[in-house]
Amino acid sequence: MTDLTDFPPRPLPGEAILSGRLVRLEPWNKDVHGEGMAAILAGPDHAHTWTFMPFDFPDVADFPETFTARSAKQGWASYAILDAATGHPLGMASYMRQRPEHGSLEVGCVAFSAQLKRTAHATEAMYLMAAHIFEDLKYRRYEWKCHNENGASKKAAERLGFQFEGVFRNDMVMKGKNRDTAWFAITDDDWPALKASFQSWLAPENFDENGQQLRRISDFR
Repeated sequence: MTDLTDFPPRPLPGEAILSGRLVRLEPWNKDVHGEGMAAILAGPDHAHTWTFMPFDFPDVADFPETFTARSAKQGWASYAILDAATGHPLGMASYMRQRPEHGSLEVGCVAFSAQLKRTAHATEAMYLMAAHIFEDLKYRRYEWKCHNENGASKKAAERLGFQFEGVFRNDMVMKGKNRDTAWFAITDDDWPALKASFQSWLAPENFDENGQQLRRISDFR
């Protein structure tokens, strides 16, 4: 068993800009990102984005202030996901449940616009967030958890290399209903192999002239 007697608390995330070939992740700033994110994530047209989360954002105009207040209250380090070429807003995600003394945190409040879903841009965004945690900040554990009925989120977690760890039954009362929570995680032991698979899948030569993948990310694991 590894001796962690002198394990130092890890630095908190949230200050660095994370840049890739396809996307750029900037620390959330409501004055810079709020209006653009509201247009693609808030209001009745985007209510489905928040179906399995404990909160909703029904008002487009209020989104910048409302999300900023929630993020601050919960202690999240939230990021805006932008197109690297155009700077257009694509979505957002947050570092949550930060436990620096244990070297552990969660990626959550993952909200992708229709333009971002099921794209290489989305995969690169998640890769950049994981790489920052394991390589720059030297964390030991990176969590993903979701409503157990959220099949799309569970499938995404497994595609990204998170390992299923179980279900917390009757974990929450959410929007007047029970929520069982499915837990997934990547550890620092898992990361080197996952990093290699991300880099191989994201390489330009893995995509044809129409931007379609030639090999699945699972083929590199």
